[in-house]
Amino acid sequence: MALYESEHTKFMREWMAKHPEELQQQKQGRALWWDKAPRTLQAMQDDASATVPGKAYYYDAN
Repeated sequence: MALYESEHTKFMREWMAKHPEELQQQKQGRALWWDKAPRTLQAMQDDASATVPGKAYYYDAN
């Protein structure tokens, strides 16, 4: 382990030791924002067919 530990790191270690229930909340938050379930082939095909192709020159008014 490193010799230096910031005050924030120390605080977080103490906080998690005193409040172990927060670990469950942390896992739920991560699952909400980052952990995504694998998508089915049908869902990927539906998304691909629903996209609208962009114009060749984006700034053209016509």
